[in-house]
Amino acid sequence: MSFASLGLSQALVTAVHNAGYESPTPVQQQAIPAVLKGQDLMVAAQTGTGKTGGFALPVLQKLFADNQEPARKAKQVRVLVLAPTRELAAQVEDSFRLYATELPLRSACIFGGVGINPQIRALAKGLDVLVACPGRLLDLMGQNAVDLSAVDTLVLDEADRMLDMGFIHDVKRVLKALPQKRQNLLFSATFSKDITALASRLLHDPVRIDVTPPNTTVERIKQSMFLIPAPHKRVLLAHLVTMGAWEQVLVFTRTKHGANRLAEYLSKNGLPAAAIHGNKSQNARTKALADFKANEIRILVATDIAARGLDIDQLPHVVNYELPNVEEDYVHRIGRTGRAGRAGEAVSLVAHSEQKLLRDIEKVIGMRVPEGDWMGFDMNQAIEANLKAEQAEQEERDTSRQARKPAGERPARTNTRKTDNRERDNKGQRDNKPRNPRNRQPADNAAPARNDQQRSRQQQTRTGKPQLPPHRDPEEFLDDEIDNFGNSVDYVSPYKGKTGGNAGNRTRQTVSERQPRVAQTASGRGGRQGKPQAGNRQNGRRTQNAELFVKADPTPAYIAARREREQAASAPLIIRKGERLPSLEQLEQLENSRSPKKERPALLGLRD
Repeated sequence: MSFASLGLSQALVTAVHNAGYESPTPVQQQAIPAVLKGQDLMVAAQTGTGKTGGFALPVLQKLFADNQEPARKAKQVRVLVLAPTRELAAQVEDSFRLYATELPLRSACIFGGVGINPQIRALAKGLDVLVACPGRLLDLMGQNAVDLSAVDTLVLDEADRMLDMGFIHDVKRVLKALPQKRQNLLFSATFSKDITALASRLLHDPVRIDVTPPNTTVERIKQSMFLIPAPHKRVLLAHLVTMGAWEQVLVFTRTKHGANRLAEYLSKNGLPAAAIHGNKSQNARTKALADFKANEIRILVATDIAARGLDIDQLPHVVNYELPNVEEDYVHRIGRTGRAGRAGEAVSLVAHSEQKLLRDIEKVIGMRVPEGDWMGFDMNQAIEANLKAEQAEQEERDTSRQARKPAGERPARTNTRKTDNRERDNKGQRDNKPRNPRNRQPADNAAPARNDQQRSRQQQTRTGKPQLPPHRDPEEFLDDEIDNFGNSVDYVSPYKGKTGGNAGNRTRQTVSERQPRVAQTASGRGGRQGKPQAGNRQNGRRTQNAELFVKADPTPAYIAARREREQAASAPLIIRKGERLPSLEQLEQLENSRSPKKERPALLGLRD
C-alpha cells in the first residue's frame, strides 16, 4: 500500500517520499482514511509507530484539499494539537512543517519556559495549525491572544501522559473554549481505564484503532537487569558504558536532582553527559538534545516526563537507572530503542528495594528479565571508587563554601552573642575603672584570678543561680541572705525541693521595706573595687560580699531545728490571705494548726 492510495495529494506524497518514508505504517494505514472521512478517532500506539504522521498527513490534506491557501482571521486557529511536554510539542510541529514543505502552511508551537511576546505575535495573524502545551495556552487565552472559536479539529497527543501529569483540568478548561461541532482525535500509548473514561466524554462514535496490543514490548529489544545496591549503581553504569563501548545511551531517573548528580558524576569520570528535565530552561534542553543527536555527548540523563516525545533515531541503548513506579512507564522507556526494525538493548539497574517493582514489570510484559553480563565488574573496586567519589564531592563542597567567604576569613558561627556582650562590657569596665593602689595584685596572680572569675560567671550563667562563695560547705547553715540552694531570702516556695530563681513566688514587700543591695566582688578571688562588673548580675540581683559568709560550728539545737524543718517541709505550707509574712524566719514559725479548715489556700503574690 502506498501513500497515494490513502487519498493524499501529490504535494503530500512528494514531501513524505523526500522525508525517506516509502510506505505507510500500520497505524497510518488505518488512521488516515478515518480522519479524511471526518470521524472521531481513538488510537492506541506505542512511540515509534508513525502515529504523528497518522494525524498530521490527513489534517494537512483537509486544510489544503484544493491546493489553495485557506482564509485566515486574526488570532483564530483551525487545528489545535495539545501535547504534554515541550519536546513532544516541538517534534509534532516539526513533523507538520516537514510534510507541508510544498504547502503554504502557517503554524506555531507554544509552550512555557520561553518568552510569551513572540508567541503572541505569531498568533496575531491567525494560524492553520497550533501545537501547544495546556498551561501556556491557558495563559494566552487569559490575555485574549488566541481565539479558539474556529477550531474544527482537536488532537490530543500522548493523552495518557497528559492525565499522569495532572493536565486533565487544564484540558477541560481548553475544551470549554472550543466549538461543540468539531473532529476529535485521541492518541495514547495504551487504552487504560482513565483514557477510556476520557474518550467516552470527549469522542462521538469514535473509530478505535489498536495497532499495538497493550503492555507489550518490541521483540527486537534485548532486556537485562543487574541486582546491585543503590550507592554503587553509578559505578556500574560507568563500567558498562566504558567496557561495552556504548556510544548513545539514554538513562532514565526518577528525580530531577538525581539526574543532575548522575550527569555530573559521569562527566567527571570521562563520559560526556547532560541532564534534561523540567527545571532546565528550554534552551538548555534543546541544546542537550541536539548535542546528543550529534554525538557530542555520550549519555543523556532524563526524567520520564522530559523524555516523553523524544524522537531519537538509532538509539541503541536505554538504561533504567531507577525502575519506574508505574509498570507501563517501563514499556514507554524501552520503546525508545529498537525503532524502525533496528536492534536495541534495555538495561535495568535494580536495587534491593526495587525487586517488587521488577516482579510487577515482569508480570506486565509477560516474561522474566534475565541477568546481564557484568563485563568483569568488581564490587570491591566499586566500593572504593564510590568512597573516593564521595570524598572528592565533599572536598569540592568545602572548597566552594570557603570560596564564598569574604577576604577576611569569618569565624564559625556559634551561639556566643551573650558571652561576647559580657566580654565587651568587662573590657569597657576595665578601661574605665578608677585606679586604686590598694586593689593592685602581683602580675603573676592577676591572670589566674581573672580566669577564675570568668569561669565563675560562665557557671552562674549556665545554672541560672548566684555562685556560692568559695570554700563553703553546702551542708553548713549560715545566717546570711543566700540559702544553700543559691536563692535569696525573699524567695518562698511551698513545695519541698523547689529551687531556682523563678520557680516560686516572692513575698510582697512595700517599697520602703525593699533595701538596695550593693554588689561587691570577692577579694579572695581577685575582685576589684569600683564599678560592679556585669557578670555579677543575675535576674536583677547582685551577689553579696564574701566577708558576710562566716564559718560557724553547727550546734545540737541547730541540728534538731533543721531536722524538724525538714519533716515539716514534706507537706505544702498553707498561708491565708491576711497572714502573708515578709521574711523566711516568720514563715518557719507558722503552725499548720492555725490555718482554719475548709478554707482555700491563697497563692503567694496575688494582689488583694
